[in-house]
Amino acid sequence: MGMLARAAVLMSPLLFCNALLDLTGLNEIKGVWKGSTTLPCAYVPVKDFVQQMLMWTVVHDQSSGTIFRRDGSGDHILLSEYRGRVSVLKDVPGNVSLHILNLEISDRGAYTCQVTWRASNNSLIAKDITTKVEVVKVAATKPVIRASEPGLTFPAGARTSLTCVASGSPPISYRWFRSTAGGKALLLSSQAELAWDSLRPSDTGKYYCEAENRVGAGAVQQSDAVELTVRDLPTTVVTSENGVGYPEKNSTTQNVQRTQLSLYLVVLIAVVCSAVVFLVIFLIVCIRKPKEAQAYEVKFHNSRAAASSRCESTGHYEEPISFTENNYVMEPLKNKTSAEINVEKNEYDCLGNTQESEYEVGDTA
Repeated sequence: MGMLARAAVLMSPLLFCNALLDLTGLNEIKGVWKGSTTLPCAYVPVKDFVQQMLMWTVVHDQSSGTIFRRDGSGDHILLSEYRGRVSVLKDVPGNVSLHILNLEISDRGAYTCQVTWRASNNSLIAKDITTKVEVVKVAATKPVIRASEPGLTFPAGARTSLTCVASGSPPISYRWFRSTAGGKALLLSSQAELAWDSLRPSDTGKYYCEAENRVGAGAVQQSDAVELTVRDLPTTVVTSENGVGYPEKNSTTQNVQRTQLSLYLVVLIAVVCSAVVFLVIFLIVCIRKPKEAQAYEVKFHNSRAAASSRCESTGHYEEPISFTENNYVMEPLKNKTSAEINVEKNEYDCLGNTQESEYEVGDTA
């Protein structure tokens, strides 16, 4: 009796851990042909128990094998038909679900998830769970139109798009139509998205889309129509004083006129400034230009007194350098003798009688 009690005490932690390390999943899943699916398999991690190995195996109608194995050396995909199509998360402890892409009809079968843990005393505990997978072909559902922006009213020039969304076995093909007068539809696009880079008022109208795949004898599903409204931007502004008596004015034309007037003012100011600068430079050059002194030789002959040597004389004139350089000498007559006065009188008479004098002016410079 004592031996049984002791064994029960030793086995109780293992029994408790076995209860915590149970795997959870689903018994059956229906996957969509050409779609993707996830086979759930998860457990609650327990302290002192480390995951040692994970294996996903499958049993088909005609074959079986190990699809995926994770151990100390890494992840391994063992069946070639699943390579590039299956994966298991690494960063979520306890979540070892199998994700399958691009389901084929041949993927139907029983999938088993088996996890092995190592305890702190090096003992191993293994658990497994099996999920049955069915792969079915699903016809395209009725599509729904989704707008890129809330609402379907936009100003002219705006950018927007409409997207047609349907579920079912891929590939799903889409077509966009616009309703016209007379009940006819205009084909616009063969893509899931209908986009406008710059809306125009003429784009206003009703739009709908269609979706279909290769399931269900090519049945076409049509969405509900939506109405797109494009508002034209105003181009004129009515201005008035006291509410009456003023016609409409184009704001764009007014802005252009203001711009042209400003440009003319700038050109005029530039021309005036250039003229002022040129005038100032010209005045500075003229003021600073040196004036060279010039000397002139004046010869005159008296026809009446040609024989007299004293009436023939040569005069020299030198242009003063400055207008302010004038020297005057005042000599009183009382200090001059009668002889000097007579000499000056004779010189004056000689100059006065030269009515038919000839002058020759020569530049001595």
